[in-house]
Amino acid sequence: MIKQKDIPTISVAYGDGIGPEIMEATLFILKEAQAALNIEAIEIGEQMYKKGFASGISPEAWESVKRNKIIFKAPITTPQGKGYKSLNVTFRKSLGLFANVRPVTSYPMLAGGCEKMDMVIVRENEEDLYAGIEYRPTCNSALSLKLITPQGSEKIIRYAFEYARNNGRKKVTCMIKDNITKITDGIFHGIFKQVAEEYPDIKTDNIIIDIGAARIASKPEIFDVVVTLNLYGDIISDIAAESSGSVGLAGSANIGAKYAMFEAIHGSAPDIAGQGIANPSGLINGALMMLNHLGQNQVAATIYNAWIRTLEDGIHTADIFNSKKSVRKVSTQEFAKAVVGNLGQLPKSMPALVAKPSKQIHLPEPVGFSHKSELVGVDIYIEYNDTNLEELVQKIQAASANSGLVLEDISQRGIVVWPQGEVENLNQDLWRLRFMAAQASLKQQQSLALQMALDKAGFKIAMAYNLSSYDQMAGFS
Repeated sequence: MIKQKDIPTISVAYGDGIGPEIMEATLFILKEAQAALNIEAIEIGEQMYKKGFASGISPEAWESVKRNKIIFKAPITTPQGKGYKSLNVTFRKSLGLFANVRPVTSYPMLAGGCEKMDMVIVRENEEDLYAGIEYRPTCNSALSLKLITPQGSEKIIRYAFEYARNNGRKKVTCMIKDNITKITDGIFHGIFKQVAEEYPDIKTDNIIIDIGAARIASKPEIFDVVVTLNLYGDIISDIAAESSGSVGLAGSANIGAKYAMFEAIHGSAPDIAGQGIANPSGLINGALMMLNHLGQNQVAATIYNAWIRTLEDGIHTADIFNSKKSVRKVSTQEFAKAVVGNLGQLPKSMPALVAKPSKQIHLPEPVGFSHKSELVGVDIYIEYNDTNLEELVQKIQAASANSGLVLEDISQRGIVVWPQGEVENLNQDLWRLRFMAAQASLKQQQSLALQMALDKAGFKIAMAYNLSSYDQMAGFS
């Protein structure tokens, strides 16, 4: 029995669309199962956006989150258009929620689901393309930066191995695309290999993300714990959840050193809002992860077993109802009442969940790389609308003659078009000029002076990147 003074207070957001309906159903189950929780409701999402809060959250709600450190959140709606920030991304970055944990299991009592899935996808939550660093350097080009750090990579990879060890998992698979994005995904893959050496009791393998996604759909039984980058993890977790029976069944935990957020992985589904037909199962599973995080493992096991028993009894909401497997189509609240009616019951066809003490994962602070760096060149991107390549080269070489740098190549869209390129389609306005130091190394002032010389010659500089080597290995593609 938890003493009153020890009962945790959680910040609860009812969300938008179907959010309030499934949150009420889930909180009803938690109350009836005697989960020890104090509820502090906060208002976030669409209404807050409309009131002028660009991130969808008020200062008062932030105070609640910072005070309670646990967020239980229904789906929210982010208005379309410029000026509105994703609240999920804001939470993850601001609170350091670096790990997105998404368990996915087969439900053979449902129609259309696979029968051999039992995996956990551990997704990096703060970096990658989801950092949202984008530019429009010219009228006809757009750029999104894929930001990967060794510290962020080590933290999520080590978390995946610790999660596997703490939960009796036998294998961790790294999913990457380092055959194409050799530097960014290459860093992630390289750190995976290093960290794996510290866990000899756990099997490891790696797979390219495209075939990995295909095999999640076709051979899910070969996976146990999957660790991957932000964008890949978002995509494959939906593939896995849909393959298991429905995206509407999966819950999600966002874990940081001080804070944690629990939710369903699906969206706010405004098209069915207010009809009372939404499936609360994803949010229920998010709640179970929260209870385990808070050490209330017995309550979590009781609710899980009752929920599975309800699915086995064929009591299904509209999204998973099928005349061949289902017995009764029910509303959101009717489904919740059926789960409550099964509290204390065990599954008939699936293994019952036995409560086990949970272990908090504490990670050492990652240190990143320590290398000797040297500035060796600069990539200068210019906006240039003429396709006369030889004339362009002559102008650039004349402007850079006294810079101490040599024009090595010119490219468009990652394809070299000079000096030996054979590209016929030169209709883009963003050109990359790669200059390398004439001597062994380069000074920052030389890079800046070159840019000033090109500007003086009439070139419109869109952006520039310094090129460095690390321990004499190129840090650029």
